[in-house]
Amino acid sequence: MSLLSEIKEGETQLVGKPSFSNEEKVFVIREEPVMECALDVLMDLGNSGQITLVAKGNAIPTAVAVANVVTENMMKGNSKIVDISVDSENGSGKYGMTLISTIKIIIVKTN
Repeated sequence: MSLLSEIKEGETQLVGKPSFSNEEKVFVIREEPVMECALDVLMDLGNSGQITLVAKGNAIPTAVAVANVVTENMMKGNSKIVDISVDSENGSGKYGMTLISTIKIIIVKTN
């Protein structure tokens, strides 16, 4: 099973009801404004202590930007990126089957 196989076409930027696995919140990032996503992530990071951002394709730069804004600007010294996993999965493209890049970023609150 691939990292983002549960993502369906046409979903919004963040999953309305975050899925929980091992007591951590998982957010699916879409191509939306970075600061809007970062504020949503910041609120939940403060409550839960750990958040996993997942994105695929063209949304990967947004996920990386959100992680950087949260850890380097909003919670400087109080959070850190623990793990980054990059992968690819099969998807249907314009010319048949193609590989789609995926990323998983785990952010934890340190203080």
